[in-house]
Amino acid sequence: MITKRIIPCLDVKNGRVVKGTNFEGLRDMADPVEMARYYNAAGADELVFYDITASAEGRTLFTDILTRVAREIFIPLTVGGGINTLEDFDRVLKCGADKVSVNSGAIRNPGLIPAAAQKYGDQCVVLSTDVKRVDGRFMVFAKGGRENTGMDALDWIEQGVKNGAGELVINSIDTDGVKDGFDLELLDAVAARVSVPIIASGGAGKKEDFAELFRHKGMDAGLAASIFHTRQVEIRPLKEYLRSCGIEMRL
Repeated sequence: MITKRIIPCLDVKNGRVVKGTNFEGLRDMADPVEMARYYNAAGADELVFYDITASAEGRTLFTDILTRVAREIFIPLTVGGGINTLEDFDRVLKCGADKVSVNSGAIRNPGLIPAAAQKYGDQCVVLSTDVKRVDGRFMVFAKGGRENTGMDALDWIEQGVKNGAGELVINSIDTDGVKDGFDLELLDAVAARVSVPIIASGGAGKKEDFAELFRHKGMDAGLAASIFHTRQVEIRPLKEYLRSCGIEMRL
């Protein structure tokens, strides 16, 4: 049986880890290098690093902080934010990333995913999608959840996988930071359309939320930020709890 993964997320702005609710009201949390070191020791399966304002500010990702983070950890590192070209892929991979997450850059240039998959392999290309309900439909939002693209999220995600994305991060803006559970309706709808690993993001508030997530078909990983940053939920006890629920975990 394939083990499920627990993945903390570092949302980085101006060199600091921040967190908000529904993608708004960002507050300062910690130093990303210190936090990476903590998660590496705490039993995280992977780590995600997002430079969350790079796309909105039209700049490239902060590679100095990324390089320092990569030096601290011995678990897979996925990096996103301001990834618009193959040169951006190359830059963050050379800084120590194992996988590269594309979001707004792929919306602007749909050819980015197939080009990156061909050059670096599907396993390196992660399609991250910020999704929000609009009039009962799942819609794709860009620029850190600020802009409705008008694109149907399920169609966009399915096409991204066909183009070569080897993994998905599904961010629910509706449940982000609310801590009332993952957006299972959205995640089930995605799982019905694709067969690549799905990382669920947005809404985790307690360990039971992860158990509920992993009972749903196609869910490979649970990603969270503030509950791990504040140690409201600690990773090793969470994984022990999930294993006691019959969910295969790496301890």
